[in-house]
Amino acid sequence: MTYFIDRRANAKHKSAVNRQRFLDRYRTHIKRSVEESVNRRSITDMERGENVSIPTRDISEPVFQHGPGGKRAIVAPGNREFVEGDRLRRPGGGSGGDGAGEGGASNQGEGMDEFAFSLSREEFLEFVFDGLELPHLERKNLVDLDEVRQVRAGVSRDGTPARINIVRSMREAQARRIAMRAPIRRALREAREALVEEERKDPVLRNPARITELKAEIERLEKRLESVPFIDTYDLRYNNLIDQPQPSSKAVMFCVMDVSGSMTQAHKDIAKRFFLLLYLFLERNYEKVELVFVRHHTAAKEVDEEEFFYSRETGGTIVSSALTLVDEIIETRYPAGQWNLYVAQASDGDNWDDDSVACRELLVDRLMPRLQYFTYVEITPHAHQALWEEYERVEAEYDTRFAMRQIVEAGDIYPVFRELFKRRVAV
Repeated sequence: MTYFIDRRANAKHKSAVNRQRFLDRYRTHIKRSVEESVNRRSITDMERGENVSIPTRDISEPVFQHGPGGKRAIVAPGNREFVEGDRLRRPGGGSGGDGAGEGGASNQGEGMDEFAFSLSREEFLEFVFDGLELPHLERKNLVDLDEVRQVRAGVSRDGTPARINIVRSMREAQARRIAMRAPIRRALREAREALVEEERKDPVLRNPARITELKAEIERLEKRLESVPFIDTYDLRYNNLIDQPQPSSKAVMFCVMDVSGSMTQAHKDIAKRFFLLLYLFLERNYEKVELVFVRHHTAAKEVDEEEFFYSRETGGTIVSSALTLVDEIIETRYPAGQWNLYVAQASDGDNWDDDSVACRELLVDRLMPRLQYFTYVEITPHAHQALWEEYERVEAEYDTRFAMRQIVEAGDIYPVFRELFKRRVAV
């Protein structure tokens, strides 16, 4: 395949078109570098851009060169190795060769192993969240008049030139011309007939004054006929558009994080990184997604973003308190018929044994019938506990709308996140 590179500069001696073409061409390499960067970043610098590198062997571009052209007569020396029809072997390389290329050693010259460039914050986040979406996002019933769509509603006499209806305007103009010219044409026809009749009379009986008067009348009527405009502002008609309320695709994401004493600081940092990725994903891709942050130990509490990520409160573990609070918030503020409801929960799996059964019952009886999607990540390197086992029973019942994964270390966060929110093909 031949690539033609447009190197014409735009503002500030940069070519945005060529840059986008470059990013599209090497998307696979860039995406691999971005994934490695996400895994090694801390919580605080997740939003900044990134310097990425691409092996130089992958960015070679074809160039145009002038060939020798014409016909040449040469005398080639003979050889003792090849005869006509033989294939030439590829020159040897590696450490024993004398070449100075990228693949072998050389005692002279310099080379470049990789081509490095910077991604902006927007470009970096675009690669981070490429191919992700909220599963099962649906249009809901009308909840307000904020989300509207303009629809055609006939024509009107007032409007902007951009919305002029040419066909209706010309039709109105033609009807007006016919209506205005009809009496003038009738009077003109009568005047012409009277003139002809007067001119046919005997010269003795002919009235010159009457002829002069009729000619003047005919001239006046012809001018009136010509003065009727082809189109007038009165004729103009415009497409009338009205705002029609549309079903809303509003969604709310409940972020539920366990901050009990069994969650070590390392576990909490991993959970925060997971929710920070989720927060950036929703903020970037969806304008009408509200976030509700819930922290829990023995008791659950709705908090703001700052307290959710940075509070050091801790205690025992009762997971059902968080699910109960989520259910209460849905009942009071987010009716299921008007909102797409999502829940993302992070925990180490530690919970009172009896409470794990209560969590399953809450999910099956109250939450899952109303939720679009529930995702649970368990942050632990150890064997699963009772909460995971109860959630497996929920997953078996709600296979497509319930997902659970295990995270052992920080490097697992991004792959798990992509797996939970990957774009699914509609069946």
